[in-house]
Amino acid sequence: MTESPAPLPFIDLKAQYARLKPAIDARIAAVLEHGQYIMGPEVAELEAALATFAGGGHAVAVGSGTDALLIALMAEGIGRGDAVFVPTFTFPATAEVICLLGAVPVFVDVDPATCNLEPASLEAAVEAVANAGHLRPRAAIAVDLYGLPANYRAIAPIAERHGLFLLADGAQSFGGATGDGRVGSLAPATALSFFPAKPLGCYGDGGALLTDDAERAARWRSIRAHGKGNGKYDIVRIGVNGRLDTLQAAILMAKLAVLEAELDARECVAGAYDRALGQAVDRPARPANGRHAWAQYTIRTPIRDAVAARLRERGIPTAIYYPRPLHLQPAYAETCETPVPLDTSEALAHQVLSLPMHPYLEAGESARIGAEVLAALEAGA
Repeated sequence: MTESPAPLPFIDLKAQYARLKPAIDARIAAVLEHGQYIMGPEVAELEAALATFAGGGHAVAVGSGTDALLIALMAEGIGRGDAVFVPTFTFPATAEVICLLGAVPVFVDVDPATCNLEPASLEAAVEAVANAGHLRPRAAIAVDLYGLPANYRAIAPIAERHGLFLLADGAQSFGGATGDGRVGSLAPATALSFFPAKPLGCYGDGGALLTDDAERAARWRSIRAHGKGNGKYDIVRIGVNGRLDTLQAAILMAKLAVLEAELDARECVAGAYDRALGQAVDRPARPANGRHAWAQYTIRTPIRDAVAARLRERGIPTAIYYPRPLHLQPAYAETCETPVPLDTSEALAHQVLSLPMHPYLEAGESARIGAEVLAALEAGA
């Protein structure tokens, strides 16, 4: 019997730590030495570095990507009777924060080529809700799925025309860019996640918000610390405990120093997959004039499950982002509205398959993965 190859990691955080160990360990040791575990100096240092990386403006570090989304909507006064438009093909956090505030998620479809929010679907959904009259159109959240920035050049005018607050969910795309700038500068507000598997990830939960609006950033800082004003017990608004802890900020500073190099390495992995797969499968879309952050390399095939099973037998892990659109999830059955067709999202849920993607994937490994995908496709899995 032929022995199966040793399984590959889907994301190799151990390889990253091996490279960055001296810097990460020194950063952690510095925090342990000064002992300021909550809002220590590394938090402000990280905020300044994130803002600079994104192209200027203000950064506010928070406890998670979900906190970032929640705080951004709280700062705009989103609540009961409000409609927030969001793609149905996304992670639950994007929509759950809407429900937590008593607002209604209105699901829209995505573009079949990019898997990102489809501007025409957004426009149709906003008009349908406005005409129905029982909800106030208040905000739209565009998700940069897989690391590809959404089409903000088309989405922003729709939001402006209808008076919507536009929030970019850049949980998967920090480091990405379009011809108009880097993620963090493409929308009035951008939410980031530093979950360990993200292109920039910490060793726990973490997140941040980015904006060019100083007053908006001040509201975010207040809300993340229980709504405080000028002092700890001067409470000027309802807030949450949404602070990023100092140890995570320190780890992120060590990782941010090599993010550019890691983005280049991710691009090399994606290029290797492109060359290996050729035209045999629907490959990920790329920005026409910008940069993909490659949080995931996601192909599409009608025999997705069979391909995944064959790869698993060959020691190659895969992931499905996402197997069911949110409008079909039981939790949203009674809480959402679906005024437009969502056919593309429903189809993608049966087709998408993400291959191993990280900056430390060796050329031989990516070539083998590509060859195994081709073999599975040719065999009909």
